[in-house]
Order: sequence, then C-alpha cells, then structure tokens
Amino acid sequence: MKRTIDFCLALICLILFMPLFTLIYVAIRIEDGGPAFFKQERIGLNGNPFYIMKFRSLKVHIEQEEYALFKHEHNNNLTRVGRFLRDHHLDELPQLWNVLMGDMAFVGPRPERKYYIDMIMEHDKRYELLYVLRPGVTSYATLHNGYTDTMEKMLIRLQMDLNYLEHQSLWLDAKILIQTFISIVFGKKF
Repeated sequence: MKRTIDFCLALICLILFMPLFTLIYVAIRIEDGGPAFFKQERIGLNGNPFYIMKFRSLKVHIEQEEYALFKHEHNNNLTRVGRFLRDHHLDELPQLWNVLMGDMAFVGPRPERKYYIDMIMEHDKRYELLYVLRPGVTSYATLHNGYTDTMEKMLIRLQMDLNYLEHQSLWLDAKILIQTFISIVFGKKF
C-alpha cells in the first residue's frame, strides 16, 4: 500500500511542480550553461545501487562525486542558484522521479553512498538492517538530527532509522511528511 501511495503522490507532485521544475532548470542553465541535473550512486532497497537525482547546485568544474561530506553548507563552490535551491530544499525535487520509479519512498532512511555506509558499518553493523526499506526523500532522522557531517551524527541517524524501521506505519509516515513540509515552509535548515 505504501508503494501505491508513493507512486500516486509522486506522479501528482511531478505534474503540479512541472512549472517549477522548468523554472529551476532554466535558472541553472542560464547561470553557467552546465547541466541542470546531478545524479549520484546511492545504496537502496536490498543493498542495491541506484542513481539519486538532484538539481545541480555546485559549480560545473567541481567533481560532484568528490564533494566531501564535511563541506555541505559553507562551501564557496555552490552556485548562486544552487545556494538558493539548497536553502529551500528545492535541489531535492528531482527525487520525485526516484520515488515514481520505485528507487525511493517519500519516507524512509536517507540513501547513502557506499563509501559512507562502509565507514558507518565499521562502528555499527546494524546498518544492513535498513536494506529492507526503500530509502526516503525525508526521514525522522533528517528532521531531528539534521545534516550528518560527523560520524557521531551518522550513528545517531542510524539509531533513529532503526527506530523508524521498528515502528513504521502509514500514520508515522504522514506525521513525518507533515513535519517536513512545515519545516521547509518555515525555513528550517536540516
């Protein structure tokens, strides 16, 4: 049932946000002529890799794959449009496509790169338990733990994601989606 709801909601959102997608696409292309979209391999359901989609927020010459975890917010390699997109979480909109295609859900543990999963698993092997879930566009951990820029925060996020795994329900997903929407509307950074 969750997959059906995610599919229908993603399809509706993609249709409704098409003008916004077009505006963002044009703004990125005008700023520096580079590609508007960025894709990066992440690990998803059953430990299988997939490509997460985002609007590009970094300057063209920056290697997105090499963009370090610890340089998230205060990096001068962000474009002007990219900084605005990140400040308002609009760079994440293309993940609606990932939800539509079944790579992701609206709510679930945020997908991570294998490199960081390996680092986390050196400290806590339970990360593999999360492979039974589709990764999410948002999560309880994202709302309450913020951007994970240290190993300590990664391990806290893991514990929160494991708690979500144990207590997941459509009601909990609805609460997380509503909290995410409210947080974005009121400009919360996470």
